[in-house]
Amino acid sequence: MHKQSNGPLVVLAYSGGLDTSAIVPWLREQYGARVVCFAADVGQGLGELDGLIAKAKRSGAEDCIIEDLREEFVRDFVFPTLRAGAVYARTYLLGTSMARPVTAAHQVAAAQRLGAEALAHGCTGKGNDQVRFELTYAALAPELQVIAPWREWKFQGREDLIAYVHAKGVPVQATAEKPYSTDRNLWHCSHEGGILEDPSQEAPEHIFVMTKNPLEAPDEPVVVTIGFEEGNPVSVDAVPLGPVELLEQLNEVAGEHGVGRADVVEDRLVGMKSRGVYETPGGTVLYAAHRELEQMVLDRRTLGLKDELALRYADLVYDGRWWTPEREALDALVTATQKPVTGSVRLKLFKGNVIVAGRESPYALYQPSYATFGKDNVYNQKDAEGFIRLYGLASRIAAGLQAERTDVPAS
Repeated sequence: MHKQSNGPLVVLAYSGGLDTSAIVPWLREQYGARVVCFAADVGQGLGELDGLIAKAKRSGAEDCIIEDLREEFVRDFVFPTLRAGAVYARTYLLGTSMARPVTAAHQVAAAQRLGAEALAHGCTGKGNDQVRFELTYAALAPELQVIAPWREWKFQGREDLIAYVHAKGVPVQATAEKPYSTDRNLWHCSHEGGILEDPSQEAPEHIFVMTKNPLEAPDEPVVVTIGFEEGNPVSVDAVPLGPVELLEQLNEVAGEHGVGRADVVEDRLVGMKSRGVYETPGGTVLYAAHRELEQMVLDRRTLGLKDELALRYADLVYDGRWWTPEREALDALVTATQKPVTGSVRLKLFKGNVIVAGRESPYALYQPSYATFGKDNVYNQKDAEGFIRLYGLASRIAAGLQAERTDVPAS
């Protein structure tokens, strides 16, 4: 048992990975701090939380608090982002970005319960996560000091950290030979570092944990039907499921069929480009289904508004501005658009592909009687003549004026 100091109490956002394993002893040495670790279960899986409390205490922490936030994460963070249609850098479905504000909010709550003086995190000074954590701290606990070791300590990189934690007797999985950084939750798994820092190199197959290689996926497709109520996914194959169970089931079936890989060179908030490889199997299926249902039930201008809003919402989530009036206002607008987004979408999953196989809704704006090429009693095709004349009026005026200018003889 480590001898406890009488220094300030610091609550550290803790994963048990390389960075935070080094931070616990470093906070004790540099600040004389008493450290309580906070870990959020957002569906990391792979036994990542197993033995975490003992590991934190071996590192020098007084305690480690673990809270199961999976339901709240999916219901209150993932599904609103899905309903908004938010996609960053054209392909990134924001898995890490959404998990930070819920984790940081509960870290703040723990610090306030314990009467802590400071909050700490293991985010680097080059990345986006430092902003996501600290904007949450600023919104929910501006009175607490923030300690960001990566912006203070002398370590130059992961190799230095590995040597430091080994010297402290703290076991970590990272090695200098495989210095990959992974972050997994119920929604996705991200991979960065190592060979991935060279965007010309294909991601090695061994890094993937949620998705099978599409080339090795089953030779027969699987069909899944996703049910929605007001934009929220509520069932798979007509079986009602809660948010966590629904996402777990879709992750399994989509991952088995190689669906959901994305290789992204993205713009970090701090200004540089970085390369990340993401696996979002269930999320990829949900986005495809939600998009198809919206296309069925929303009018053209509302869809256009949603598309504009989606870009702004994606930036907001990526940049860590979750706890803001801006997000509340956007959510209110999204909620208004989602009232008719009820129905089901059938998708065929095959070797990494998501293929629409059918959709239906009681609020569908698509009506065969209007769209048919057959005999029709509800649409007078002659009406289109007047419409086209008015629709093309500006073009005809411009063409006539141009003709007049061209016909004027030279003086």
